[in-house]
Amino acid sequence: MDPRVKPEDDEAERFSMNLDKLKDAEAQFLQLYPLGFDDPEMAKIGKKHQMSQRIEQCQSAFAELEFNKPHIIVDNMIKQVSRSSMVSMFEKPKFRDWAKSLPGGDVDRLSEALYEQLHGNQQQGFDAMLDLLRQQKLAKWSLMTILPNYVKPDDEVFVKPTTAKGVIAHFELPDLVYKPQPSWSFYAEYRAQILAMKQHVDPTLQRSNAAFCGFLMMSMM
Repeated sequence: MDPRVKPEDDEAERFSMNLDKLKDAEAQFLQLYPLGFDDPEMAKIGKKHQMSQRIEQCQSAFAELEFNKPHIIVDNMIKQVSRSSMVSMFEKPKFRDWAKSLPGGDVDRLSEALYEQLHGNQQQGFDAMLDLLRQQKLAKWSLMTILPNYVKPDDEVFVKPTTAKGVIAHFELPDLVYKPQPSWSFYAEYRAQILAMKQHVDPTLQRSNAAFCGFLMMSMM
């Protein structure tokens, strides 16, 4: 049997990842953790990321109606990036110091970029955020994707460079070449393929996109 699967009639599953490797990873993971992310051992690991708290706080702080106060939005961006266990300790203070020093016009632009990422034209917001962060050499995948990942945990993905490179290589994801410089084209395709992969695993591994990517990362270790 050809391990590469090419579904024909579902656009969400048009990708040809190596399904055999994914099912092998699933079997091995569930052998170690039979309840998936509900397994007590996995629950211990999950506590350090405080995902439920981060999701609840971000969904409240970055709800659509909150964006009439750009300074508060930027203050909350600083708080949530600083609290995230998935953002590097080197990137947190750099982002904080930069965001706190922004003039009023750039505060508005940063708030508007996040609004578009979450509630409007996503590509436009992504590119606007990228342009702002690039000015101070802060255009990192983690900073670009962490807040959408918290606000929409079932729709967006957090791009961690080591995980993304490993997943692409190990599961043979087509048409994807990782580059350190964030781009909308890579993000949109990587997200689509992660969501397609997620549909092929046990529901206990589908708690959120971050959890699913954590499973992929652990399966490659």
